[in-house]
Amino acid sequence: MTDPAPGGVRLVATDLDGTLLRSDGTLSPRTVAALADARTAGLDVVFVTGRPLRWATQVFDHVGGHGLAIAANGALLWDVDADRARLVRALERDAALRVGRSVRAAVPGTMLAVETVDGFGLEPDYLPGHPLTEGARRGPFEELVDAPVLKLLVRREGAVADDYAADVVAAAEGLATVTWSSSGSLLELSAPGVTKASTLELLCADLGVERREVVAFGDMPNDLAMLRWAGTSYAMANAHEAALEAADRVALSNDEDGVAAVIEQLLAGDVAVG
Repeated sequence: MTDPAPGGVRLVATDLDGTLLRSDGTLSPRTVAALADARTAGLDVVFVTGRPLRWATQVFDHVGGHGLAIAANGALLWDVDADRARLVRALERDAALRVGRSVRAAVPGTMLAVETVDGFGLEPDYLPGHPLTEGARRGPFEELVDAPVLKLLVRREGAVADDYAADVVAAAEGLATVTWSSSGSLLELSAPGVTKASTLELLCADLGVERREVVAFGDMPNDLAMLRWAGTSYAMANAHEAALEAADRVALSNDEDGVAAVIEQLLAGDVAVG
């Protein structure tokens, strides 16, 4: 176990989109330098993202010596060095089918897609928010669910997530955890109890890091549990209102390198945590 950095911090947990990454999807030179300085000072830096594995690999060069990243809203703990899953917390097939059917019955007009360790599958009428990657499958929902599901994705075109999330939460009660990470219509469902926070807590226990020694950064509703769990939490200035309410503090926006600015202050001993 490493000694704490100035201020008693051992681990920095940060979301990617809207938080660590700029709006164009890049890591700024300042942020790259801050992450390197944090590792040199003995801090573990953990990326905790809603992104599926295939969209998270572009930043894996910066995960640090522990070589671990949390993807798919906590459903996957990935060992970057070994290129394999260290922990999978998925919806099993029957559970995924049950919650998908429940949501569709409760909220007409929804389209479904699934994320698995091996890739992405979507119904014929599901409109993806990003270009499809090679190997994506289209087909009926029941055929797509042929492996444990990391995330069940729900879209209702013409709506935004805030408008119909409560209906999906009610339909999924006891069956799945519901969250969202964009301003569009997409909702993301994980296995019951699976959040960024719960998987981060498991990882911290393995690393010997206490909750009070964690500083977390986020910007959207899928970060709420992590922001509330961490000893000290920051919402970005550009964050969703719910994230701003959940966090202890506010950092500069992602386009102003807010995470880097706080890390610099932590390493200089200019801010207190806990």
